[in-house]
Amino acid sequence: MAHIINLRTFKDTRGILTVLDSVVDFEIKRLFYIYAVDDSDRGGHRHHDTHQAAICIQGSCSITNDDNKQIETFVLDSPEKCLILNPEDWHVMHDFSRDAILLVLASTEFDPSDYIYEPYHPLREFKNTQQAF
Repeated sequence: MAHIINLRTFKDTRGILTVLDSVVDFEIKRLFYIYAVDDSDRGGHRHHDTHQAAICIQGSCSITNDDNKQIETFVLDSPEKCLILNPEDWHVMHDFSRDAILLVLASTEFDPSDYIYEPYHPLREFKNTQQAF
């Protein structure tokens, strides 16, 4: 099940340092970031094998997740928050602030055959549930 972890962060008069050492329990094989997003949703898939960790390093965004047991929306509004997504987590990223930069760490290299685009629940039902959070 998807869940938020708080990243180890050190603050002093010089600034803030957030550490990603030993945060995820998978080997990181791919890094990417999403930014300059308009009002569109991103994602809308789950995976066969890929584990992910999502950190909004600037601005904010929301990720609505469905693991076929529970639908939950997570707000990433601090670079100290990290959302862990398992392969079975069908997720949609949305409500990006204008300045949002979403960094994603992934356990596999890009492979189109790893993606499952069909949601557990009809998209209309998912969207209606999403609004409740």
